[in-house]
Amino acid sequence: MPAVSLRTCVMATRVAIGFDFGTESVRVVVVTTADGRVLGQAAKLYAHGVIDRFLPTDAASALPADYALQHPQDWLDSAAAACGEAMRASGVQVEDVAGIGVDFTSCTVLPCWADGTPLCMTEQFARTPLAWPKLWKHHAAKEETAMINRIAAARREPWLDRYGGAIGLEWFFPKVLETLRRAPEVYAAADVWIEAGDWFVWQLTTGLFPASGLGGMVRSTCQAGYKAMWNKQTGYPSREFFGALHPAMSDVVAKKLYGSHKAPGELAGKLSASAAALLGLDAGTPVSAATIDAHAGVPGAGVGGADTMVLVMGTSSCHMINSAAERLAPGIAGVVDGGILAGYFGYETGQASVGDAFAWFVNTFKLSHQALNDQARLLPPGSNGVMALDWLNGCRTPLMDGRLSGAFIGVTLGTQPAQMYRALMEATAFGLRWIVETLRTAGVPVKQFVASGGLPAKSPLLMQIYADVLNAPIALPESDQSVALGAAIIGCVAAGREGGHDSMQAAIAAMARQRADLVYHPSPAAAAAYEKLYPLYRRLADGQGIVADIMRQL
Repeated sequence: MPAVSLRTCVMATRVAIGFDFGTESVRVVVVTTADGRVLGQAAKLYAHGVIDRFLPTDAASALPADYALQHPQDWLDSAAAACGEAMRASGVQVEDVAGIGVDFTSCTVLPCWADGTPLCMTEQFARTPLAWPKLWKHHAAKEETAMINRIAAARREPWLDRYGGAIGLEWFFPKVLETLRRAPEVYAAADVWIEAGDWFVWQLTTGLFPASGLGGMVRSTCQAGYKAMWNKQTGYPSREFFGALHPAMSDVVAKKLYGSHKAPGELAGKLSASAAALLGLDAGTPVSAATIDAHAGVPGAGVGGADTMVLVMGTSSCHMINSAAERLAPGIAGVVDGGILAGYFGYETGQASVGDAFAWFVNTFKLSHQALNDQARLLPPGSNGVMALDWLNGCRTPLMDGRLSGAFIGVTLGTQPAQMYRALMEATAFGLRWIVETLRTAGVPVKQFVASGGLPAKSPLLMQIYADVLNAPIALPESDQSVALGAAIIGCVAAGREGGHDSMQAAIAAMARQRADLVYHPSPAAAAAYEKLYPLYRRLADGQGIVADIMRQL
């Protein structure tokens, strides 16, 4: 029998790379296409983080409230550093990489020139805040969001029902319209408006700016469908609708939204020579169309079918579910045919502040998560009479209202911080239950739950509260990097036969699973207690009630 060299064994290990762009950093994983094992991983912070106080180019002028910007060079630099470290840790060779997948926070949007250069990286616009990429949590377009919803409702725009009757503050066109109204010179100078995930894929496949070209641009059907009111049957809203928003916006689709649309897992193109040099990979490696970060958590959690809700829990939470049927539910962030997995209608819902809310509490009161968790664990359901509203960053589903804010009720001179901390946990659980009930009422089956993201691993107490409030078991994915794994899976699928799987479902079945050793089951006593408390939360959270009305006026 001939000897098998070590190099032959290494060559047999095909891998996919997943780029997971979060709010503060990018994580890169190198995983085997055969079974999804993580061979190498690395995370790198963005040098400028979230730009919400001053521009890097203008430290003398404070940014307005609700601004949240980023630096596009950070995405490239951090991705390159993390990719190199993850590849070195994996021990595989660049020729072993079958494909590349990308997920990104959404809606993070930027204006560019036709060669891919972000306007903020030009001398002309370096000191103009609205020329910079607007992060998903940039919440300064409140007036524009209200205008879009008001005009769409008055015109009876048919696409509005696919988004539960209202689009969200964080979406694509509110940010574009905000720029047109407040910095028209930026809008006029932009050759193209693009989601950051699509911009990164554009750079990978057509060459780094200023060598990019509009001819190779691919837009993700996931990002366009959920955040830009696009539909594969009808496209974007009409020229007449955009003209009703602003005369200068009539031709926004024809003149500033170049590119073809492809689904996550479809081939966007091959890695260009300049991008390959940046990342230390081989030119010609297949690159998938991008996906939204939370949506990547669905395949990464081992969910390849219908009726299982995946909770991607982090700074904010997104809750996705695939269904065989299209139903129009109030307040959903969108239902998109094939938006998450081909062959299903993908629903997105979400909560704008979850991990952010807990971090705000800890930072404000100079306490620690560990100490508060330890104390909150000893409290009964209901936090000894304290209840919270979890809208510290507005309400996504089901009210879609960024003007709403957080609140506590039942606070006395004897209230302890742990009560308020647990009340915030319970509020996010109540908000999730409201979302589940909204879907079920509309006819969308929600039968099982899988929780992924950073929070489930950090807080067993939070997961137990969620199981108790939902009165349902909650499983966890086997991988602690399920979102990045999901990105790697779509990269594997885009590679076709080189990736080893001929469909998304086959890749998911081979590469992602749930844990067998840990499932959170509801406590009957706690579930009964929350059954009485939940209606109180719903009364407090009435979108037409006095509390919400006061919040909007404030």
